[in-house]
Amino acid sequence: MKRKQTLIFDLDGTLTDSGLGILRCAQYALDHFGIHVDDLDQLRPFVGPPLEDSFIQFYGFSPERADEAVRVYRERYFTTGVYENEVYPGTFEALSELRCRGYRMGIGSSKNEPMVLEVLRHFRLAPYFDFIAARDEAGVRHTKADVLRHALAIEGIRLPNVSSSASSAPSWLPPTLSPALMIGDRFYDVQGAHEVGLPAVGILWGGYATRQEMIDCQADFIA
Repeated sequence: MKRKQTLIFDLDGTLTDSGLGILRCAQYALDHFGIHVDDLDQLRPFVGPPLEDSFIQFYGFSPERADEAVRVYRERYFTTGVYENEVYPGTFEALSELRCRGYRMGIGSSKNEPMVLEVLRHFRLAPYFDFIAARDEAGVRHTKADVLRHALAIEGIRLPNVSSSASSAPSWLPPTLSPALMIGDRFYDVQGAHEVGLPAVGILWGGYATRQEMIDCQADFIA
């Protein structure tokens, strides 16, 4: 029998609206360094990419300072920020329908694994997923591509080495041929998927990406 496609979901901004907790924790971490940001909207780019990268890219932190910022961020996140979150309307119904249709489903998140596990447990999402791929404490899985390679390894999925001589042609498998599909809300998700050879759905309902962002990063579908 033909194997059912595996659906790999991002978590923040895709299944749950975690923005408030992430923004307040980023604000808390920046305060630790004497950087006071009153307007939380200025911190919206923190939702999605690895935290270290955000502190380095947006505030010019050194890698060492970024590591310290993440430590301070997590002080608040594990006690408060993780619960400043809510599941998007329709998520449980959609996951239930996909489960009934026989899809395998997993999480592919740039959050570290303990945070992902706590979110799934607290918001009762865990029963819908067959596996979790997330950032590890050792930092081996850092980028979204690293996380997705781990997800494919968990599932035992080996993708063919797809390439093209035409520079404008995609190097990933068409959605109808791929054994797995990435679903996420930022260009990081789409780029990471394409880097490992997966097609991707770019979602807009969370409001963390524009349609143009998804067009520019060549999302295979936009929802």
